[in-house]
Amino acid sequence: MNLHILGCDGTYPGPEGATSGYLVSHGGRHLLLDCGSGVMSRLLAKLKPEDLSAICLTHWHNDHVADMLAMKYYCQIQKKRLRVMIPKEGHELQDFLAGDEFEYLEYDQKTEIDGFVIEALRVWHPIPAYAMKITAGGKTLIYTGDLVGGEGLTLFCRGADLLLCDGAFTKAEWNHHLPHFSASQAGQLATAAQVKKLVITHAQPGRDKALLLKEAKEQFENTIQAENGLSLSL
Repeated sequence: MNLHILGCDGTYPGPEGATSGYLVSHGGRHLLLDCGSGVMSRLLAKLKPEDLSAICLTHWHNDHVADMLAMKYYCQIQKKRLRVMIPKEGHELQDFLAGDEFEYLEYDQKTEIDGFVIEALRVWHPIPAYAMKITAGGKTLIYTGDLVGGEGLTLFCRGADLLLCDGAFTKAEWNHHLPHFSASQAGQLATAAQVKKLVITHAQPGRDKALLLKEAKEQFENTIQAENGLSLSL
């Protein structure tokens, strides 16, 4: 299984950047995890959207779904229909995507699509949001989406080959009113869950990524910082 980071900027895209969008590939099949600002053009540089087995949206915040509007236009013009997994709670942004372009599947129990086994866990965020576990070819990827925790989160992540985790703040910046993990908390989760590798993501443009990485590595040594365009093999 391979992970290609199309976009990892938090909240808004930096210069020539993109917000959340992660392409997971295995055996010639592909999943897109989130579709934020700038992700569509980067996806098109890799493959045609109709080659996706599904798009999985962790939640309905703009920086995770903005380019679904562009995706809708693409499907209209190319006369394609895509499977899209979404939170069952719904959101007003879904209304802008009304039409026949998308076949919606709600996160519920374990789902298998084209050889990918997809599981979801409700996490703590200001709106309904889900972490995702993707298993294929004997490898497991966890993508937390945005969160400040979740009941059963450590068990959900247990033993994953790669944990792609929200880690937006330094220890000095973080407080209980913020909607994202600190990099240090991401490292703590990786240690508790005994994962093999941690990738911290969702840093806002201009943040001190070196400090974020340092604080994560203090908790879990095998950590790297997400970067737009980075590719990893599990």
